[in-house]
Amino acid sequence: MKDDPKSRKTDLMEHLKVSILTLRFQPGTDLDEALLSDEFGLSRTPLREVFRQLGGEGYLDLRTNRSARVSEMSHTTLRDFFLAAPMIYGAVLRLAARNATLAQIEDLKTAQLAFKSALRSGSAADRALANNRFHELTGEMSGNVYLLPSFNRLLIDHARIGMTFYRPQTAKMTENLAEASTQHDAIIAAIEANDEAAAAQLAEEHWNLSRDQIELFVMPDALDVPLGLSPLSKPA
Repeated sequence: MKDDPKSRKTDLMEHLKVSILTLRFQPGTDLDEALLSDEFGLSRTPLREVFRQLGGEGYLDLRTNRSARVSEMSHTTLRDFFLAAPMIYGAVLRLAARNATLAQIEDLKTAQLAFKSALRSGSAADRALANNRFHELTGEMSGNVYLLPSFNRLLIDHARIGMTFYRPQTAKMTENLAEASTQHDAIIAAIEANDEAAAAQLAEEHWNLSRDQIELFVMPDALDVPLGLSPLSKPA
């Protein structure tokens, strides 16, 4: 019930997450505590509890004696994104293929149906959020307490960058969206078959599919890092 403070905190949490992921709140935007407090009927203490949780998850930057701010997407953070994304995606899908339960696989199939529906008739925000949910579930399947926080942080920026990917303007971009959906189906099949090698290969292919579009935002040096290889290490 909406009069329940816990429900209002949950509503605020969801509102902020969706607003950040879909760029309704731009990176670096200061949050208006008074406005949010009035809108959701929350006092300062529960409001800041929500901010702390979202800060820990990477949605917000918390600053002493200043308002909370939507996490930045600077040249530095995006360069780190490019270098870390293929390694993290590969590790997550390998572990998902190893550890996924039947219930989690069914949830992933349901998320894929939602993604396909969003591709047919949803907005760019619908598509980005549906894709984000699909990948969130693969992270949960990985079951790794060290890897999951990094993966979830990665997904925040991937969703924000994906707001362009999911607003296709050319035939090639539309073709890429169809291919992304096909790859999701293949990822589900690899996980269901416990095929770690196939899952890791699909992670690389899936990353490469969106990489060109993501590079419209930033073009850091030395992006050609093989999947699973540290940017500082040298190929054998």
